[in-house]
Amino acid sequence: MSDALRLAVATDAETLERIEPPLAERAIEAAHLPVSERPLSIDTGLERFDVGFVFPSRLPEGGVLDALLGVPWVNGRETVQRSRYKAESLARLVTADVPIPETTMISNQVGDATLTDVWETFDPPVVVKPNSTTRGTGVAKCHDVDSFLGVCDYLSLVHDYRATGDRSFLVQEYLPDARDYRVMCIEGQAVGAVERRLSAPARASGRWKHNVHRGAEATGVELPAALGELAERAAHAIEADWVGVDLLVTDERAVVCETNARPTVDSADKYETGFYDRLARLIRQTAADAP
Repeated sequence: MSDALRLAVATDAETLERIEPPLAERAIEAAHLPVSERPLSIDTGLERFDVGFVFPSRLPEGGVLDALLGVPWVNGRETVQRSRYKAESLARLVTADVPIPETTMISNQVGDATLTDVWETFDPPVVVKPNSTTRGTGVAKCHDVDSFLGVCDYLSLVHDYRATGDRSFLVQEYLPDARDYRVMCIEGQAVGAVERRLSAPARASGRWKHNVHRGAEATGVELPAALGELAERAAHAIEADWVGVDLLVTDERAVVCETNARPTVDSADKYETGFYDRLARLIRQTAADAP
């Protein structure tokens, strides 16, 4: 492996375990480079890498790592930030004529009267989402205005803390019985998809979030061409070479609800043949394009 391209992977979750063997077969040595929840000596050099994958989710720590490593990233800081903040991502989709759920961003602090006015523009229930969390963290469904204002109260308590960087959240329409897909795109092309499903007992108990980290199961599916094209339009709109695009599909419409520029890689059988060839090519091209 001495002549292999060295890939710094800024996460030690399932993704590294899954990509390491197939990338090694393609002469790319993937190794974990821990970023968060550790001391990082700023005046000490790091081991050599040729390219990074992908820019860390904690942007301050990522900036230090980026400066010390001096390597190009598959999805750099700007790309990750565009996707991380849900409202910005959705705004970019709208300007590219990509359909999204009806959405309003709230920039706190605002009063109950303003929030009630926003509530009245939607048909309940509504979904309330922090602007920059992942894995369904902090997402709530509200069926009446009192519960909606209560959730907003909790967010206001967090946002009232002076060190809070992001003081915004989203109010979004709820699409009942929508099918939930995660479509992986590499260089603007859909290369596989999973449908995220809850078990019957989970649904019967009132569960509704389809995040895999919340217990949903991801099943590989062959998407209709129109849905693959919708995901590709979203990938182009946010200018991400490596991205997971989340679709909600009902009998009447299909919308892009989120994008994720740091998507978890699933098992290879859930992607198209050639998935790792495409990923290896993107990694090599990123390294080659470095100034």
